[in-house]
Amino acid sequence: MPPRDQTTPRRDGGAARPKGAYRVEALAKGLRILGLFSEQRPAMKLTDIVAETGLPMPTAFRMAATLAAEGFLEQLPDGAYRPAPKVLTLGFSALRSLDLVQLAEGPLRRLVEASGQTANLGVLSGDHVLYLVRLRNSDLVTANIQVGSRLPAVRTSMGKLLLAFLDDDALERALTGESFAGTAGPNALASPAELRPALAEIRERGWALQDEELAYGLRSVAGPVRDASGAVVAAVNVAVPATEVSTARLLEEIRPLVERTCAEITMLLGGR
Repeated sequence: MPPRDQTTPRRDGGAARPKGAYRVEALAKGLRILGLFSEQRPAMKLTDIVAETGLPMPTAFRMAATLAAEGFLEQLPDGAYRPAPKVLTLGFSALRSLDLVQLAEGPLRRLVEASGQTANLGVLSGDHVLYLVRLRNSDLVTANIQVGSRLPAVRTSMGKLLLAFLDDDALERALTGESFAGTAGPNALASPAELRPALAEIRERGWALQDEELAYGLRSVAGPVRDASGAVVAAVNVAVPATEVSTARLLEEIRPLVERTCAEITMLLGGR
């Protein structure tokens, strides 16, 4: 007997249509382009997109231009494309279901209760920190940060901590001239030459401080979360208003709470 066609009945009682009839080819092409990007390949030139997808150059150009116009891609000065922050918001529900996020939420809530401040969980994504959990104190000045936000790693406590535990080759791949571009706080590091000694110190002591490097009036301290192999897979920080919490208080009172939270999440992940 020949195989039956895969069809979907019509609600109006008319003839059923093959499932393939509902495929929107333009949408499929756009999704294929978005699926090309990864942590190892954070940006791609149009010629690379053509080579990977097999699309004609004019079609690839129109797809990339449309995705950029809709906020899902952004074009770099050299003409390459990379995912824009809007892509990350599509994954909000998926992020909430990750084991790391589920395991971390209890310890993070206790951290917020103990510190009275905003707590975050993030992972490294290229040269940015991707926020997976944010439990916010309404007094904090950076109210626009939310789950799915990406901030420059070189200007955040979580980012600097995660960069500090990369090997030399991975760090070289993660950082570019664009990593230090854009707006920053008054104490921001301006170059890899300034950053590398700071990363070595962070790696040695096991925690990272951000003191008005991301923005004026904001401080934070971060610690590492490790998996069962001992690798640093995420970071936790507490962010505070600089006008209310001194650096000394942040390090003496809040840093131990962050370190305790990191140790608790690490144990839940099977680490030590």
